[in-house]
Amino acid sequence: MARPLEMFNTVRHIGAALAIVSAAAAFAQQAPMYPMDPPPEPNAIPLGTGPVEGQTAQETWFRQWGDPMARNISTATLTPFLADPGKANGASIIVAPGGGFMWLSMGNEGWEVAEALAAQGINAFVLKYRLQPTEAGLGDFETQMNNRFAEAAELGKANQGRTRPRLMELDLADQLEDVEAAYAMIVARSGEWRVDTERIGMIGFSAGAGLTMATTLNSKQVDLAFIGPIYGAMQAVEVPKDAPPMFVAVATDDFLFGGEFGVIKSWYEAGIPVELHLYQNGGHGFGLGNPDRTSNKWFDAFIHWLDVNKFLGSE
Repeated sequence: MARPLEMFNTVRHIGAALAIVSAAAAFAQQAPMYPMDPPPEPNAIPLGTGPVEGQTAQETWFRQWGDPMARNISTATLTPFLADPGKANGASIIVAPGGGFMWLSMGNEGWEVAEALAAQGINAFVLKYRLQPTEAGLGDFETQMNNRFAEAAELGKANQGRTRPRLMELDLADQLEDVEAAYAMIVARSGEWRVDTERIGMIGFSAGAGLTMATTLNSKQVDLAFIGPIYGAMQAVEVPKDAPPMFVAVATDDFLFGGEFGVIKSWYEAGIPVELHLYQNGGHGFGLGNPDRTSNKWFDAFIHWLDVNKFLGSE
């Protein structure tokens, strides 16, 4: 769950602040992990993007903070949450959960968000994208995360005081391929799914926000009408001339925030519409919201933003 830094402009080198720092910091304040059987995913459609190099462990699931999480994903899928035909407005959104590219928060940042979007008449598509291989056993996985945290802490000390720390790099070629396959499927089945291909956007959380940004900055095959990176990295990027309007939400008490507004300035200076919602509290990974946090209203603001910008088909 986290994001890149200064190397957003290359597909294979997106800063791994997310995969290392976000994942590790989340585990620093560890909640117990409990194994769970894989839930039924009757509507999940395989994207056919292939396996993960070096992946030997099977996909497994666990619960943490009560939420279902998946890891060692080597078969990417797309799960449609289609709006009721009587309410559908044609807008459609790819939903990318977070998890440091090492697991996916499928409930909090995937299915629950998709259900909320569908209730607003928006077709939502949860992308279960491929991940970095992790240890097969849950206990070994926890140890692996603790080691990542120690590694990230040392990296933070080494870069103290620098505005652009040198972070470990992460190859997102697999994940970007998954987004492109998902987008192509949505376009190909647009008639069946009542999708207006001129109003397909993408929203992502933490690592999913990073993947949303990587897609925007790098993909030649995905033409997004709008994006919503939620509690992603805020560092400056090189904005393509055809970049879409952007909605950003982040909390000041998010350990990944750090008072940085570079990505907002990048969009502003490029002359592309951008909206920022900086909340007093909410932390990292708040999904649709946690009790008694100001960030709970971000989803309402996002829907209003879509409406005002005519992405919902308003006249």
